[in-house]
Amino acid sequence: MADRRLQVFHTVARLLSFTKAAETLHMTQPAVTFQIRQLEEFFNTRLFDRTHNRINLTAAGERVFEYSDRIIELYNEMDNRVREMTGDVSGILVIGASTTIAEYVLPSLLGEFKQLYPSVNIRLNVSNSMGVVHMVENNTVDVGVVESPISNKNLAVEVCWHDQLVFICPPDHPLAKEKVIKPEALADLPFIMREEGSGTLEFIRNHLFENGISLQEYNISLEVGSPEAVKSAVEAGLGISIVSSATVHKEIKLETLAAIPLEPNLERPFSIVHQRQKFRLRAMEEFMEFARDHCEKRSSQDG
Repeated sequence: MADRRLQVFHTVARLLSFTKAAETLHMTQPAVTFQIRQLEEFFNTRLFDRTHNRINLTAAGERVFEYSDRIIELYNEMDNRVREMTGDVSGILVIGASTTIAEYVLPSLLGEFKQLYPSVNIRLNVSNSMGVVHMVENNTVDVGVVESPISNKNLAVEVCWHDQLVFICPPDHPLAKEKVIKPEALADLPFIMREEGSGTLEFIRNHLFENGISLQEYNISLEVGSPEAVKSAVEAGLGISIVSSATVHKEIKLETLAAIPLEPNLERPFSIVHQRQKFRLRAMEEFMEFARDHCEKRSSQDG
């Protein structure tokens, strides 16, 4: 960016938070404040009203934000067009991913992508699915990869591949030798649950509802914030759970967990999500195309 101050201002104005802007830009908060102060000195006017730990744009700030939006878009478009001419693919690509996808799916995909495009600097922001969708909505990431349905019609959603969820329990559990598990068989068992906002939890809740069961009927013994915590709790004998089959390959091999298919079969889409109107940088375009190819290969292998 030719004028770093304008980029910092645009990010703060969009998020209305110095703290969030600092996180997004990978800067310290004092550095963000310094850039804003410099821009305010340049225009000789305040761009933000700061009251009661909240900030709002002043009338001058609104005008600068309007123009900075257009300037940054034009700058990105120019950058893209020149890179298309030279064949260069570089820059920063910010990806948001839900916990399961970030830990078990993306590492191999991003490893292959970096081999093809070593000049692309990838930043990965990890949250639950709801958090990733908010990142995409707030434009703090270029693209998100999530495991739950998306209702925002301003976002473009591309289903990448399907993931199977399975019942897990300790190997010595009475259900460990079953061929399939029906949802009603779990109602009285201590259940390890993911946190609210988790795509896995939302999908399980919808699946149970479609089968006439409310999650509240389950004996929820523990709520945790990651797939690893779920598996550790089940291994420790604290209960049973339902997780992505992609998360338990190692435990099945080591025989620390038993994984059994559910009946009816429980599959969910892993989806790529981005803003419909967002101008795509060259690195984002290449990543989207690469991810599509990767998903097609994975689907054909699974099939």
